[in-house]
Amino acid sequence: RSGRILGMPWWLAVTLVFVVGRLISTSMLAWYAAHQGANPWTGEHPSFGDFSSIWDGRWYNLIAQAGYPKILPHDPSGHVVENSWAFLPLYPVICSLLMTLTGWDWNTAAIIVSVASAFGASLIIYRLFAKFLPVKQAFFAIVLFNLAPVSPIYQVAYAESLQLLLIATALLLLVKRAYLWIVPVVLLLGVTRPGALALALTLGLHAIFRFVRRKREGFPVRERWQLFVAMAFSVVAGFAWLVIAGIVTGVPDAYVQTELAWRSVYVGWDALIPFSPWIQASQYWWPGPLGYIVLAGAVLLFAAVIFAPASKRLGLDLRLWMFSYSLYLLAVFFPQSSTLRLLAPMFPALGLFAAPRSRLYRVVLVVVFLVAQWYWIGEFWAIRNNDWTPP
Repeated sequence: RSGRILGMPWWLAVTLVFVVGRLISTSMLAWYAAHQGANPWTGEHPSFGDFSSIWDGRWYNLIAQAGYPKILPHDPSGHVVENSWAFLPLYPVICSLLMTLTGWDWNTAAIIVSVASAFGASLIIYRLFAKFLPVKQAFFAIVLFNLAPVSPIYQVAYAESLQLLLIATALLLLVKRAYLWIVPVVLLLGVTRPGALALALTLGLHAIFRFVRRKREGFPVRERWQLFVAMAFSVVAGFAWLVIAGIVTGVPDAYVQTELAWRSVYVGWDALIPFSPWIQASQYWWPGPLGYIVLAGAVLLFAAVIFAPASKRLGLDLRLWMFSYSLYLLAVFFPQSSTLRLLAPMFPALGLFAAPRSRLYRVVLVVVFLVAQWYWIGEFWAIRNNDWTPP
């Protein structure tokens, strides 16, 4: 039941919201581009396209042009340094194909792929919300999605839009119990951005709940096997890039070493121990007891969003996803300036923020999101001298 919104088909209303959201983000990015100083990627006052392709966008550009190195680069002490293996290939491959077919440059192709993916994600995420929430609440949730503080990432040379499209598609298929159709989606996700293992956990938890409730709700043997196949392929997708990087470079943990290169600037060269990065980060940013208090507060905030009574309206599967993805982040991610961007796949939480019907609340929340979006671009995307805040 997707419903009609403001007297128009739901897809048209969502499209209008998407267009307005991108126009707002574009105007903000354009202003910051006009005021951007010289930096490692561009000269002063770069074009909108160049400004949209900085940071990781340059890594994706390098992959589109030259692929991945067969020999890992090392620093004088023998540690693997930052290199292209940290970035998965589907997004730059699609951009490269589009460049070949159209003759467009990297900036144009990358922006178009990101915007098209974000548009598809908006449509599918609305369909997800509309399955569980009243139409007006689902629509306001998609407004928040398109005005979110990190929403400019939907239209720059990053793979986030494609990731969100694939995650939303997989969740919609899960809700519909079309398990086998999840397989090609999760395989694509496995070469887009990390997250397939979180989806594997979601499917596993979904299977447990269905099995426990089988007498009351039914769980046919055919669906059990289909779900098992989807789970198996999700696990394969979650480890595929690690295996590929190891085979090509001849270094079994090439991907992990590469990821740790980015973390080394904060805590030095250390082994990846699951769930330790957040403890390390708490002491890096706030040494002493305060760090542990902040960490506990962050964990409680995750739990409050996922397990709050109001979250039941989102349905079991969306809550399982938020739990799985947050657990994945807690296990492997070192919190720093990219944290807000990596929280984007927690988009089901926007359904909770959209619940209050107060017009004043909704207006204030939209204003807060817009101000936060402006701040996010200026603080994290725009570049200052010796900038240590990658988005």
